Amino acid sequence: MTKVLLLTGASRGIGHATARRFSDEGWRVLTCSRQPFHESCPWPGGEDDHIQLDLSDPADTINAVEIIRDRLDGRLDALVNNAGISPKGPNGARLNSIDTDLMDWGKVFHVNFFAPIVLARGLREELVAAQGAVVNVTSIAGSRVHPFAGAAYATSKAALAALTREMAHDFGPQGVRVNAIAPGEIETSILSPGTDKIIEKVPMRRIGQTSEVADVVYFLCSDQASYVNGTEIEINGGQHI
Repeated sequence: MTKVLLLTGASRGIGHATARRFSDEGWRVLTCSRQPFHESCPWPGGEDDHIQLDLSDPADTINAVEIIRDRLDGRLDALVNNAGISPKGPNGARLNSIDTDLMDWGKVFHVNFFAPIVLARGLREELVAAQGAVVNVTSIAGSRVHPFAGAAYATSKAALAALTREMAHDFGPQGVRVNAIAPGEIETSILSPGTDKIIEKVPMRRIGQTSEVADVVYFLCSDQASYVNGTEIEINGGQHI
């Protein structure tokens, strides 16, 4: 039986690498994002298995659950909550807790925090049927003030880490494992100027690759991680120490 992954935020960066990793392993990959499916995404069934929705809109996210359920055959082997937004100020400036517009706080939390629990709760029966796994993508910014990541983004990721523990406690008795990964500086198209200064202080002295993050996500969704539950794995070359 072909295993099925539901992945949010698949169109670039870590999400793109994750979709490729699971597809290469023979999984069917269902993707969710605000954008329509792009033909450059290199996995089979892409457009047919893409659900376009705005995760910052609570009603849209809730309504999408039934659309997603219709695409599943009663089971979901993995849910990876990767979508995240981090609004910036003029010229890409970091938005702190004083400057961030309250409406932006709401949008960030809807995408980064509420969408993961809405999807996991809405698709709980399918996850249980598959004895599946959930992976929430947090961030190193969830545990410290980061020079680039804004206050709303950082606090939403800290909340998602706490939610991961709660979900692991609640979903675990039903056979569904819930874990998180916390990437540091990863080479994507949205790297901020000045990242090179951070890398100078990372013990491994290099930036991370999206494929390295995808490998850990795949591990957490595989049988090799069958007794791993409620943890948050740092993927940052030692930046957190």
